[in-house]
Amino acid sequence: MNKETQLISVLLSAYNAEDTIEVAINSILNQTYKNHELLIMDDGSTDDTLKICSNFEKKFANVKVFKNIKNIGLTKSLNILSNNAKGKYLARQDSDDRSLETRLERQLNYINKRNLDACSTRARIKESDKIMPRLSYYLPKKAVLKFKNPFVHGTLMIKKQIFNNVGSYDERFYYSQDYKLMSDLTRANYKVKILKEVHYVLNMENNISTNFYKEQMYFAECVRKNKSPVEKI
Repeated sequence: MNKETQLISVLLSAYNAEDTIEVAINSILNQTYKNHELLIMDDGSTDDTLKICSNFEKKFANVKVFKNIKNIGLTKSLNILSNNAKGKYLARQDSDDRSLETRLERQLNYINKRNLDACSTRARIKESDKIMPRLSYYLPKKAVLKFKNPFVHGTLMIKKQIFNNVGSYDERFYYSQDYKLMSDLTRANYKVKILKEVHYVLNMENNISTNFYKEQMYFAECVRKNKSPVEKI
């Protein structure tokens, strides 16, 4: 059992997420690993997302809420949060997903035991109960990354120093910023693994990946070809 001496900074950016944000926040607050801070960015929401997040901030000392005056997107919002993070480790949480209660504990132990720089976990899709990644979990990750991203972004945990070393999220990538980050990490030969067990429940309906599929595919293709995006978002 980890003695909880290592602070984990959980980064959560939300945009018009009033229907799901409470579940996402509570899934972090209810973690078995307690030495964490939850940094939330309200990315210019026009619903009650900020109000809900602010209520959690009033009740919990480890919850800190930030606000963008206008919507600037996930990539820049996560970089702002990372710059304000105090933890040795950064962990992700999406506003419409849920982390299982042992997630942070298991990931931190996994990283420490295997001397990793980062890790993600497998996830269960809420709508279908399917597990992802499936077959790609068993294949060499460098090979898989040439075609797609096998890492579930919402489950990422990474040493903050390593995140900074690769230049954080590449702000040229309005979408597929996670694919770019994981490609950068593997190209730099950092040690990244996927925990076999499921520690996350993933929403696949009405999310960024489904609502902006074409945009995601364009930026993903830029990652695969290792080129700079030219489209203005």
